[in-house]
Amino acid sequence: YQRRVRGASQAKFPNTSMSKAKITIVGSGLIGRSWAIVFSRGGYRVTLYDVEQKQLETGLKAINDQLHTLEKEDLLKGQKADDVFTRVSSSTDLKSALKDAIYAQECVPEILDLKLNLWKTLDEVADPGIILGSSTSAIPSSKFTETLKHRHRCLVAHPVNPPYLVPLVELVPAPWTDKDILLRTKQLMEDAGQVPIVLHKEINGFVQPRLQYALIGEALRLVEDGVLSPEDVDKAVAHGLAARWSFMGVFQTCDLNAPGGTKDYFNRYLAGISKVLKEQDNNREFSQNTINKIDEGLRNLYSVEQIPDRCAWRDRRLMAYSKHQNEDEKIDRDYEEKKK
Repeated sequence: YQRRVRGASQAKFPNTSMSKAKITIVGSGLIGRSWAIVFSRGGYRVTLYDVEQKQLETGLKAINDQLHTLEKEDLLKGQKADDVFTRVSSSTDLKSALKDAIYAQECVPEILDLKLNLWKTLDEVADPGIILGSSTSAIPSSKFTETLKHRHRCLVAHPVNPPYLVPLVELVPAPWTDKDILLRTKQLMEDAGQVPIVLHKEINGFVQPRLQYALIGEALRLVEDGVLSPEDVDKAVAHGLAARWSFMGVFQTCDLNAPGGTKDYFNRYLAGISKVLKEQDNNREFSQNTINKIDEGLRNLYSVEQIPDRCAWRDRRLMAYSKHQNEDEKIDRDYEEKKK
């Protein structure tokens, strides 16, 4: 259980002494570029597709720059950025981009009509053996794959941004997705160094957003009801809950918080948990005043114009966290040895 939950620190990278199979990334925006980094770092040949050559050039430069940053932070698993970047190519021709690929990752905006048209084309152009995954964070694949001839090979592979630093991937099948396709995609993601979780069915919001929205909902209530300031809500998560959740998740935190484990924990605390949950009104419409109050608190920390710099700060912190988790593998190995 420990090894499965740990996530980033347990993400293993393959032997990248030689390039592997080809992966196609459809869309060269922020998410598409990030996926290109993930797969090229994992030893795969990557073709980045977009309709505009200028967009591709911008994307390739961003990928190259980020790879060099990752190399400086020792997050390429001993590889050189220039060597990894040689695995990345680009094309404005979709058929050419898909040729000989084993997997394609769609990364276009969250517009249903756009996805419907693109996926119809993908299904027509892509060899039937290519698995088609979508990065969508909100639209179930059943909404844009139902009428496709080869719909059995389609699924959602929803990343957390940026996926080259936060390795979780949600694999969400449509009702008609073949189990073998799901298994092969899971194996591919693991081989590329990601940490996939498999949903057994489609659900509104998938998993990461649902967990996040539950916490955001309570955070909004605490501010709106005058219980905490926005700043103190963030402190409660960053310096409290997140410390344990970051390496062992929700349920193992519960398991270790009672002498007798999970059953003991819920025997002790479930009544109190249920009482609080009944107080949480998930039907509440939050006021604009609450949103304004939260925004004001954050604007006191940095301006809107400074958000790009703050994002860069976030990514540096994530890099440091990734390095720390990699170092923690020794702790995990020592623990496993002691169990034997």
